[in-house]
Amino acid sequence: MAEPLKAMYNEGFLRSFGTKLQSVYSGFDLEGFVTAAMKDPWEELELKGRMRRITETLGTFLPRRYEDALEILFAIDKECVGFPYLIFPDFVEVFGGSEEHWELSMSALERFTPKSSAEFAVRPFLLRDPQRMMAQMLRWSQHPDEHVRRLSSEGSRPRLPWGQALPMFKHDPSPVLPVLEQLKADSSLYVRKSVANNLNDIAKDHPGVVIDIVRRWKGVNAHTDWIVRHGCRTLIRKANPEIMALFGYAGQEDESPLAVSAVLSVEPAELPIGGSCELAYALAVREGDEARIRIEYGIDFVKAGGKTSRKLFLLSDKTVPGGTRLSGKRTHRWVDLTTRRHYAGEHKITLLVNGREAASAVLVLKPQRKGDLEL
Repeated sequence: MAEPLKAMYNEGFLRSFGTKLQSVYSGFDLEGFVTAAMKDPWEELELKGRMRRITETLGTFLPRRYEDALEILFAIDKECVGFPYLIFPDFVEVFGGSEEHWELSMSALERFTPKSSAEFAVRPFLLRDPQRMMAQMLRWSQHPDEHVRRLSSEGSRPRLPWGQALPMFKHDPSPVLPVLEQLKADSSLYVRKSVANNLNDIAKDHPGVVIDIVRRWKGVNAHTDWIVRHGCRTLIRKANPEIMALFGYAGQEDESPLAVSAVLSVEPAELPIGGSCELAYALAVREGDEARIRIEYGIDFVKAGGKTSRKLFLLSDKTVPGGTRLSGKRTHRWVDLTTRRHYAGEHKITLLVNGREAASAVLVLKPQRKGDLEL
């Protein structure tokens, strides 16, 4: 089993980091720092809990004056690169939020983000003063460093995973849009991925805003086309008719089915939790011009209370000539995951073509008995 990510914050890391600090700040108490950081309940702390514990401990063992503490971090930041050093921008978040430190904290976040990322640390600043902070983000969106440009988009995502939610941007994303406009044709894929993720966040609350953006941006630049396509992935999964039509998926303009015939089978039709089944599908595309088609299968998973919840799995997404016959197979594993637990019962499996149900089958999932072997 892979080691949990929180394990990167361990005694070895603390001693290595503390030694770097001690090399530029002779008054640094290395042993006291390690002991204080790892006090109980260290073992129970998850990743962000450990990071925050280290940050708060730094505040005790570095000079009390914020400016002096930052000078020490500045002296070693070139050799502190990588995910573990999120503690540098976290230090700014925890200790640099006062009005008197605004300019210094912005400079520090700009300096630290290329070495780890300040996407989480900027969010309290956004919550306190969104107008001022978005003006800063717009300036960063024009920065020569791709990491700083990415920060302007990633830090303002309404639904950043692991980050504090930004409810004001869930309600009204308009303050974020000038940053995305600035970055819509960015030369860096690292930045473009962030812009697409920001659009995808916005689409979950304001699909109309994103649809309008697609209408304006699509066809302007190859980089921009990649952004809008990736940024609309949730709307495409939901088969939003306007988005499907904008991206050329056939069958959105009328009620006639794109797949004139379709079959889906599952083998075996019964199996225990932990087993695997093979799905086989075949379909014929209606005659006519070439068509963009997206083939998925959806499983209505039985939940703990007996209700069902559908999850979609992509099989194919491509352009084919009219009249094409397509077929394929996919093995699906029914093993419990950290993100999904399986429950016994009848599971409907549906083949979808451009969001429309084309065929279905049923699988009966049985409780896993002791001694069952994975099929």
